[in-house]
Amino acid sequence: MNQVSEHIVIVGGGAGGLVLATLLGKRLGRKGKARITLIDNSLTHVWKPLLHEIAAGTLTSDGDSVNFLSHAKDHHFRFVQGEMDGLDRHNRQILLAPVRDEIGDEVVPARSFDYDKLVIAVGSTANDFGVKGVRENCVFLDNHHQADQLQQRLLRDFLRAEMQPEPLAPGQLQIAIVGAGATGVELAAELHRAARSLVAYGLDQIDVEKDIGISLIEAAPHVLPNLPERLQKATENQLEQLGIKVLTGEQVTEITKDQIRTKSGNTVNADIKVWCAGVRGPMFFEQISGLPMNRVHQIEVDETLKVVGEDDIYAIGDCAACVLPGSDEPVPPRAQAAYQQAYALAATFSTGSAKRFVYKDYGSLISLSYSAVGNLMGNLFGKVMIEGMLARLTYLSLYRKHQLSLHGLRWLILNVVATLFMRGTRPELKLH
Repeated sequence: MNQVSEHIVIVGGGAGGLVLATLLGKRLGRKGKARITLIDNSLTHVWKPLLHEIAAGTLTSDGDSVNFLSHAKDHHFRFVQGEMDGLDRHNRQILLAPVRDEIGDEVVPARSFDYDKLVIAVGSTANDFGVKGVRENCVFLDNHHQADQLQQRLLRDFLRAEMQPEPLAPGQLQIAIVGAGATGVELAAELHRAARSLVAYGLDQIDVEKDIGISLIEAAPHVLPNLPERLQKATENQLEQLGIKVLTGEQVTEITKDQIRTKSGNTVNADIKVWCAGVRGPMFFEQISGLPMNRVHQIEVDETLKVVGEDDIYAIGDCAACVLPGSDEPVPPRAQAAYQQAYALAATFSTGSAKRFVYKDYGSLISLSYSAVGNLMGNLFGKVMIEGMLARLTYLSLYRKHQLSLHGLRWLILNVVATLFMRGTRPELKLH
């Protein structure tokens, strides 16, 4: 039996990394043409655009996750749990931090892994821009573990408010979200829905209209600052109809335990503060010398997704800064971009010939709980603005497309049927 020499290591099992591992497992791993290894610190994959629903409790991370070990077995690649914290380019090794349990005990010691080709697909984290008090007083929404923690905190806070004999304190049951990009907007709308659903389960001491408040704070003049103006205005109108307080043109300067303070002098009282502003590369990138990075610590790649100046290292997804010819800005950090990059890189590795990545913007869709707004872009009708149920169904179809790329058509059909049958047996909201 011939030994396979080429080892392709993918670090990060997000939208891009997991799709790439799945494609390469089918095309190369199954035929013994290469060894494919996927490394991620978590044991499960959750599609990142769903995190706002998990945080609100309207979706469970367990029911909509992919188990890496099981998926790897079924798709001809290997999964290793670990978190990258260093890179030895000279010896072609990645360094992994120890794996620890919930209380901090070491489960697996620090290790190193050899690679022939390395793909870094570790996603991004929120950028605190050095604002005082953010790390100490805010909740983040970078992964499904943080989303689960936010859901648990919301549930505890509502139950505490229901049972306490004294009146609500200032800021109690008040939620402030900093950053009105897609994540912040979608989270605000989903929390509005979740709060009303939770109170409907018998929390009759809480007045939905008087006691619960959601504020959305954005430094730019409008919400969704990187999207078309029509989409901004439609979103702002729907948020206002929901009763969400939208504060635009407000730059946050400090966050304390109970307040958010802005440059204009405004203060927002809130017990729960969620930071959704900005995107930057993971913190450990600062410890890796030699890789070209932009000002927000994203790895610079060329039009073939190869890291600039490297022969065997690639980067895709939110952690990569890919400025294509004819453009001044990097490809936006969206799931659709990571998905397209995964397919382009899979073609490069499968054929042995470098494929130029061409980004196709199919538009933007913003989920507003039961509704949605968005603009679709295509060759037939150009740019089309959609709202309401049509936009919501289109938004849901994006997740189904992601599932199709991972599991295939037969699995998708069975899953849709099973979901329809199970809908009436589950509570509308996660209550534990």
